[in-house]
Amino acid sequence: MHAALLTRLLDLCGIDVPIVQTGMGWVAGPSLVAGSANAGALGILASATMTYDEMIVAIAQVKAATTRSFGVNLRADALDAAQRIDHMIAAGVKVASFAQAPKQDLIKRCKDGGLVVIPSIGAKRHAEKVAAWGADAVLVQGHEAGGHVGPVATSILLPQVVDTVDLPVIAAGGYFDGRGLVSALAYGATGVAMGTRFLLTADSTVPDAIKQIYLSKAVGDTVVSTRVDGVPHRVLRTEFVDDLEAAGILTSLPKAALNALRFRKLTGLAWGSMLKEGLAMKKSMDLSWSQTLMAANTPMLLKAAMVDGNPEAGIMAGGQVVGVIDDLPTCAELVRRIIAEAEATLSRLGA
Repeated sequence: MHAALLTRLLDLCGIDVPIVQTGMGWVAGPSLVAGSANAGALGILASATMTYDEMIVAIAQVKAATTRSFGVNLRADALDAAQRIDHMIAAGVKVASFAQAPKQDLIKRCKDGGLVVIPSIGAKRHAEKVAAWGADAVLVQGHEAGGHVGPVATSILLPQVVDTVDLPVIAAGGYFDGRGLVSALAYGATGVAMGTRFLLTADSTVPDAIKQIYLSKAVGDTVVSTRVDGVPHRVLRTEFVDDLEAAGILTSLPKAALNALRFRKLTGLAWGSMLKEGLAMKKSMDLSWSQTLMAANTPMLLKAAMVDGNPEAGIMAGGQVVGVIDDLPTCAELVRRIIAEAEATLSRLGA
């Protein structure tokens, strides 16, 4: 590869290319993670929507399908986070990825066991905090991304963070090709992370009918809604989402409560454990009680579309790049294409 693509992220994570496949709930399962890892990228398994036992099985499935490095995404406020970390260490997982900033004790537990710690952050102050606590790198997610987003665009947030912390910085939000990779490197990033682009691959187990909905969308066909779980969440605009947006709080909360009960039944969580997790979520994300209830609703809304293939009853998280994606390559084909485009771009710039 071109020397500019040989960033310090490669040695840190044991990968061949500066590309990360993000840990999307209900999407980043063993097939997608192994496909990404075998392509030389960092695949991240989404364990936040798995029980502890399901995570153990999924990690074993990834290891059976690849000998390459991969990561596992965790909820920092999960009651069994420490137990999950211990299993990851024992299983030889390379990277611990966190959707929210983990506490200092969790970072220490990971690092004591040899895990590389990469939290996702949406503000400069969050990057400063986790850097001081010992994180090995940070993933910076801007407003263009799918799922939970902050108010600042990647092109503004990324240089802010790069100028603030002396850590490898991974750029997320708005990336899908080699030109974007070069632009992120020009800002000082050591790689890019992509969710929607990897969701739309042949290795993704998202139902084909749902993938076709994604492929039909334009760049203006996403919306940042607070009706999903009480905090800004970028999803595809659908009739179901429009109904969520139009619903009043008295209508949406009972529906959220029902889905929270369904999630409890699916995961086997005891009432006491579910209450403790809700309290932890409320505290870590500074949510109101109504927002906390809506947050418990989210996994079932995502599962309805991404697993069950029912867009009339669920949501589809997606970044604005959905409007410029028009095919379903394998992970290997996608990574080769991105690297070739990046090298061509660097050559055109005389780099």
